[in-house]
Amino acid sequence: MSSLAVSQAEPVAGAAPGTDQSRPPLRRRIALIPTATLLLGAIYCLLPVAWVVIAATKSGRELFSTFTFLPGTGFVENVQDLSAYRDGVYWEWMGNSALYAVLGALLSTCVSAVSGYALAIYRFRGRETIFNVLLAGVLMPPVILAIPQYLLLAKTDLTDSYLSVLLPQILFPYGVYLARIYAAAAVPADVVEAGRMDGASEWRIFTRIALPMMIPGMVTVFLFQFVAIWNNFLLPYIMLSDDEKFPITLGLFTLLEQGANTPALYTLVITGAFLAVLPLVALFLVIQRFWSLDLLSGAVKS
Repeated sequence: MSSLAVSQAEPVAGAAPGTDQSRPPLRRRIALIPTATLLLGAIYCLLPVAWVVIAATKSGRELFSTFTFLPGTGFVENVQDLSAYRDGVYWEWMGNSALYAVLGALLSTCVSAVSGYALAIYRFRGRETIFNVLLAGVLMPPVILAIPQYLLLAKTDLTDSYLSVLLPQILFPYGVYLARIYAAAAVPADVVEAGRMDGASEWRIFTRIALPMMIPGMVTVFLFQFVAIWNNFLLPYIMLSDDEKFPITLGLFTLLEQGANTPALYTLVITGAFLAVLPLVALFLVIQRFWSLDLLSGAVKS
C-alpha cells in the first residue's frame, strides 16, 4: 500500500505540474497550423481536378443525375464521341497546342539561355538597365500587351496565322531572369577564362561549356513556358479566327459556348479538359529527372 501511494504521488518525468499529461503541448499545436493551412490549400486546388477526372467518366445522363464524386461508366463512349465530333477536330486542336507549346517553348528557352548567359557573364554598358527593363516585363500582365501585339502583327498581315501565336511567345522575360540567375551560379568565371585561353570562340564556350552546365535551369524555363503557352487563351482568342488553327483552350471554349444550346456537349467539354491535362502531367514526370540529377550532382560536388 505504501509503495502504491508513493507511485501515485510522484510526478511523471517531463510532465508539467498541474497539467493533463494526455494533452499535447501548446507549441506542438501551434506547429500544426501551417500543416493544416497547407492541407486546406491542397484540397482547394485538387478538388476541381478530382471533379474533372470523375466527371469525365460519366455519360450525359449520369452527369446530372448521380452524386458529384461518384464515378460513371461512360468514359470510353465520351472519348469516342469527342473523337467523332466534327471529324476529330479536337485532336487537331490538341496538335495545334502541341505545336505552339513545343516550338514556342524551345525558341523561348534558346533566347532565354543566350540572353541570360550574356547578362551574367559579360560586362557592358547598359547591362543593368536592360535587366531592369526585363524585370519590368515580368511584372507586366500579358493582357496589357495583347492588343499592341495584335496591332503590330495586323500591320504585317500575320494575324490568323500560326506565327501570330508563336512570335509573341518567343521572348519570355521571366525565363531570361531565371537564365541569368542560374548562369551566374552554375557557370564559373574561371572556366570561361580557361576556354578563352585555350583559343575557343565565345560561341563555342557557350555551346560546349556553359550550356551543359545550364541544362537543369533551362529545363525549368522550358517547363514554365510550355505550361504558359499550353494554357494560353487570350492571345489565340485575339489573333485567330480560323477554328482549324485553334489551340485546345480556345477550341474547348467554343465547344462550351455551343453547349449552352446543346447540353449533350458538356460531357465532351469535360472529357476534353481531362485529356488536355494529361500532356502536362506526362511532361512533368519526364523532365523531373533533370532536377533530381542536378541535385545529385550538386551533392557530389559539395
